[in-house]
Amino acid sequence: MELDPRRTIIVGILVLFLGKYLNGKISLFSRYNIPEPVTGGIIASLFFGVLHWLFHIDFQFSNDSRDLLLVVFFTAIGLSTEFKSIIKGGKILVYLSALAIGFLFVQNFAGILVASLAGIDLDAGVLVGAASLQGGHGNVVAWAPILAGKYGVPNAMEIGMTSATFGLIFGGILGGPLAGHLIKKHGLEKDHDSEVTIGAKHGEKLTIDRNSMLKVLLMLSLSIGLGLYLNELAAYLGFTLPLFVTCMFSGVVLANTVPLMIPGMTCPSGSPSLAVTSELSLGLFLAMAMMGLRFWEVGDQALFIFTSLLVQVLMVTLFAVFIVFRVLGKNYDAAVITAGYLGSSLGATPTAMANMAAVTQKYGASPVAFMVIPVVAAFIIQVSNAVVIQLVLNMIN
Repeated sequence: MELDPRRTIIVGILVLFLGKYLNGKISLFSRYNIPEPVTGGIIASLFFGVLHWLFHIDFQFSNDSRDLLLVVFFTAIGLSTEFKSIIKGGKILVYLSALAIGFLFVQNFAGILVASLAGIDLDAGVLVGAASLQGGHGNVVAWAPILAGKYGVPNAMEIGMTSATFGLIFGGILGGPLAGHLIKKHGLEKDHDSEVTIGAKHGEKLTIDRNSMLKVLLMLSLSIGLGLYLNELAAYLGFTLPLFVTCMFSGVVLANTVPLMIPGMTCPSGSPSLAVTSELSLGLFLAMAMMGLRFWEVGDQALFIFTSLLVQVLMVTLFAVFIVFRVLGKNYDAAVITAGYLGSSLGATPTAMANMAAVTQKYGASPVAFMVIPVVAAFIIQVSNAVVIQLVLNMIN
């Protein structure tokens, strides 16, 4: 059963409402900062799995509206970013980038080790390493045909997609509780008065007016338009970048230059309207991504995949707590970034953002985290990942 973009959005909204309802009724979910779209998305995915098993009914959702929501979300994050927060996060950005790039090698070699112990082609280990966990489903689509064709890995697409699927789930479930534990254990509090970047703190009411929403729509449209041109320019110069990366960069540029060029013109950075736009676009995107997960398509490599996932989850959690959190300063921002890093290193950038949104809505804003994680996870890691994967493949072949 194929659903067009309109029907897919309707189902996504219902799934997001389901997550909000369950998080409101089941204190365990809210206590451990599980993102609402993750809660609703997993339940929906299980429901669609039951329909598949019992009645052989398969739902195919449209990705067009989902991908557009991703662009809108990251553009809004760009518009929320001020140059002063970038400067403040400069050292943290460098430290996290170095740690994350180094961990790409660890994830790949861990996957290769499990493949060796399981008696499976060593190249398949890359698919359960950084290729699927740091890059998500999109990275699997790019690398699976290469590993199947050039390196002869059987069922490469199925292995990679299954690993990415369950990595996304683990990344969404573990990030929030981990940050909450660190915040409570170390008695951490935010040291600034910034507003929450995505949504609002729990119990806080936002005031939104027509003019502020019009300004948000205008700046989003201008930023996405500029991002499209920059994306085409990058492709012309030989650089392949996701569209949301160039749109986010455009948002940063316009948010910090328009007020200088047009006296009296203020950008929506830090406004409730932009925060709500960010929350809705991220929530819907993640709900639609999670509800479309086909976790039952595991294949014959189930034991290998899940053993690899357990190893990766343990490694990432220990690395995030004992290395990332400590190197970044053991403060409140470091705890929020740790939640984001765990989400991105097991799932994808939107999972990281959802983790941080859940944490900051409960404990308070962290502008540095929302500047650093998108740059590292969506740009630096994606570029570095391709280089690291090829280096690792060259080492074992």
